[in-house]
Amino acid sequence: MEITVSTAKQLRLTEEEFELIKQKLGRTPNFNELCAFSGMWSEHCSYKNSIKWLKTLPREGGRMLVKAGEENAGLMDIGDDLGVVFKIESHNHPSAIEPFQGAATGVGGIHRDIFTMGARPIAALNSLRFGSLNESKTQHLLAGVVHGIGHYGNCFGVPTVGGEIYFEDCYHTNPLVNAMSVGIVKAGKTISATAEGIGNPVFFVGSATGKDGIGGASFASADITAESAQELPAVQVGDPFQEKKLLEACLEVIQTGAVVGMQDMGAAGIICSTAEMSAKGNVGMRIDLDKVPTRQANMKTWELLLSESQERMLMVVEKGKEQLVLDVFEKWDLPCSEIGEVTGDGILRFYMHGQLDAELPAHELVLGGGAPQYERAFKEPDYFSKIQAFDPNTIPVPTDLRSVAEKLIQVPNIASKRAVYLQYDSMVGTGNSSTNAPTDAPVVWVKGTDKGLAVTTDCNSRYVFADPFKGAMIAVSEAARNIVCSGGLPLGVTNCLNFGNPYDPQVYFQFVQAIKGMGAACVKFDTPVTGGNVSFYNQSPDGAVYPTPTIGMVGLLENINQKMTLDFKQEGDVIFMIGSSRNDINSSEYLHKLSGVEFSPAPHFDLEEEYQLQQTIAGLIKNQLIRSAHDVSEGGLFTTLLESAFTGNLGFNVKAAKSEIRKDAYWFGEAQSRVVVSVATDQLEAFQSMIKGVPHEQLGSVTNGAVEVDGMDWGGISSWKDRYDTAIEQLLSGHESEHALSAL
Repeated sequence: MEITVSTAKQLRLTEEEFELIKQKLGRTPNFNELCAFSGMWSEHCSYKNSIKWLKTLPREGGRMLVKAGEENAGLMDIGDDLGVVFKIESHNHPSAIEPFQGAATGVGGIHRDIFTMGARPIAALNSLRFGSLNESKTQHLLAGVVHGIGHYGNCFGVPTVGGEIYFEDCYHTNPLVNAMSVGIVKAGKTISATAEGIGNPVFFVGSATGKDGIGGASFASADITAESAQELPAVQVGDPFQEKKLLEACLEVIQTGAVVGMQDMGAAGIICSTAEMSAKGNVGMRIDLDKVPTRQANMKTWELLLSESQERMLMVVEKGKEQLVLDVFEKWDLPCSEIGEVTGDGILRFYMHGQLDAELPAHELVLGGGAPQYERAFKEPDYFSKIQAFDPNTIPVPTDLRSVAEKLIQVPNIASKRAVYLQYDSMVGTGNSSTNAPTDAPVVWVKGTDKGLAVTTDCNSRYVFADPFKGAMIAVSEAARNIVCSGGLPLGVTNCLNFGNPYDPQVYFQFVQAIKGMGAACVKFDTPVTGGNVSFYNQSPDGAVYPTPTIGMVGLLENINQKMTLDFKQEGDVIFMIGSSRNDINSSEYLHKLSGVEFSPAPHFDLEEEYQLQQTIAGLIKNQLIRSAHDVSEGGLFTTLLESAFTGNLGFNVKAAKSEIRKDAYWFGEAQSRVVVSVATDQLEAFQSMIKGVPHEQLGSVTNGAVEVDGMDWGGISSWKDRYDTAIEQLLSGHESEHALSAL
């Protein structure tokens, strides 16, 4: 077969990249080798259009134990000879085509990144974006994704403790499915994804290899079109029970001391794990592909190299200890084959039945080695002029605020997501402490200690669309705020950067500005970026999705009893808002969903103001001066008050503290850096002494269930809770759709 530029383009390589490959090899690659470069130089594996900007993020400091990008996931010190390992990744394109398996294998893949380092996963989170819930396609995608996440997570036995779901028209074709895993590892027990020791055997462990997932990395590095459904072989198929066995076997085999290095076979499969482990160790490998266990007969070399079949690991073992490894995997009834050995020349040689089918320098394949790095052109998006032209005075202040509030809390972005989260097992493992005591960030117990981990995923992409720099700062800040409001100290960030096509200068502008904003906020909160994922090409013929830099953050509670919940506790407690109300309805759900305004600036935000707010809240919790804390976010102040009241079926009697602010902005605006707290009357004096000089507003008091706003009776809390709890379920049941969640 003659290899030409046309062949390279069919494999999503450019003409320039094809010439670069020939230069690096000193010859024209054969088809197997070209396939290897196609997978490894895809955006998904090489970050070729993003790495230059990613390197500007704060990647050291705080409690980091390994530098960002060094291992499969971030690792931070939490004391007592323990580390927390965490990472978030996307599975957007597969979920758009086959939502159940796309989401399920996304969950499985992120958990493998955690336990391949020797850590046991203890919590899972997700961040999901879909189109309008009125669309049958959205209902189909939502049902499939939720079923996939629930099925894999529930069977695997790791609780899904938190997450977020948004519905916006721009995600109609390109849903976003971002999955996060958090695990715990003992100091000195981590395993590196590095190949070392010339002559050491290389093992393939886990499920047999099939043709599912072939070309998945390249598939994830292209826009979705009407023809994308024909690429179903690029969607992997998962088996959570097999992964559970693989988890236990991997953690057990590490204890034998036989493992030198280990890496998950994720994107780009065998070629990726062999190349990355070899390049990191400055070694090569000889691999006999005919020794790889397969599910299908007569698989070709390029298929074996690129298959992304799930639940597989590549493992380098200390020579002489092979039997220890074989015994463990035999015990767990998992395939385990010696497929090659480590060599000293940096070259990957892949044989099939004794014939050399591919010969590649490992270093030239990988990110940080020979993979190309680009810096794309960018320019301010055209739509910014529409944002700058917005005049809030054109929006009349409604006279019936109660009616507006009733509609607002039924907007899918705000309403209860219980139709979704009830399908997730949040209690398996008995570590989730937030099940019956809700917190802004779920708090998970670190067993064997008094410690807790506060974990969260956050990003309001409408804010990022309006102002990528400020919106990304807000995403980091809200994640930190949620952790602080839960009693935790923010430790570090993992990110999942979801954007459109990087070759579009206006999309790339969003990306660059979001990176800058994220970096500024991470420096301020001393939360270094431990790693993450870039997902470009979330774009269809209708355009790109909102820029969505999802922030996964982990925080530490030295004692889980420090946990602060968000719910009001007792009638008569006094309600305060720490922070300042603003005459600001920009980018709010109220403005967008109820007033139909697509283009408006991001809401008020000041990084120093946010930092001071969080310091204040942390001090109030430490000194036990407040009984609840809940940050103001989507839906504004009134929604925050309702959410604080629902758990205990309490109510509130509140009045706007600033008459000069328009009432819709006061109750429904989304200006940042605000937290609602409740204070017991016997703590009032000490509380007011501590917040002296800190911006705050006294709103009113907790009631036994009545809701009163500005002197008007707004009914009882139960009717508000019913609207909030059932809005999404009623919306789904109101459509004749076999895909409604209720049908699952």
